[in-house]
Formats: sequence, C-alpha cells, structure tokens
Amino acid sequence: MELAFPWPTTNGEWLAWGSAAATVIFGLLMFFAPRIMLRVLRLQPTEAHPEAISEVRSTMGGFYLGTGLCALLLAQPFLYMALGLCWLFTAFGRMVSMLSDNGNTPYNWLALVIELALAFLPLAFALGLVV
Repeated sequence: MELAFPWPTTNGEWLAWGSAAATVIFGLLMFFAPRIMLRVLRLQPTEAHPEAISEVRSTMGGFYLGTGLCALLLAQPFLYMALGLCWLFTAFGRMVSMLSDNGNTPYNWLALVIELALAFLPLAFALGLVV
C-alpha cells in the first residue's frame, strides 16, 4: 500500500480541505505560540497557575492539530463531517455563552461567524451539498 497525500480535486473537497488547513494552522499556533494565542483569545494565565499554558498547548493545540491533520492526510468524508461537527459545536458553545454569560460582544460575533464558516465548509462537502 502506497501512502500518498490526497490532493483535493473538486470544489467541495477544496472547501473541506481549507477548513482542515485552517484548523491545523490554529493548532500549530496554539501548540508553538500559546501566549500569543491566549492574547488573541483575550485570555490571560495567572502567575499562580502557569499550567494554563500547557492547557493551551495540549488540550486546544493538540486537539486542533490532530483533527485537522487527520482530515488533511486521510481526506475521508466522515472525517470532514467530524471536523465540521467539532466546529459547529464550538460555535454552539459560543452562542450559549453569548446568551447566558453576558458575552454579546463584537469579538464573540466575529468568532462565531468564523466558527460557523469553518463548520459549514467541511459539512457542505461531507453531506453532498457541494460537489
């Protein structure tokens, strides 16, 4: 069996691939530049809890990297569906926070639009909405 990088060939595959690539980029930034990403996310670790940096690297960066790389390297519709659902639930969590945690801010609206776009791209391909 030969291992080959599956390059996208259709418009739908390119949309899903773009979402996976963006997920990998976010994962790489969280993994290798966690302090910068914490500033982008408007979070700040305290001196009493330096383990917050490792949480960004491991839980956030590792999960994004693993999910995105898996979708890029294997290019299977079910993996793209999983990627899209992950982003969709991320957006859902942000909406719940905006409604119940007094988080109705321009930053949250922008992040919500980005998360919904990153969810729609692979889901549109995996569900056959875009070929």
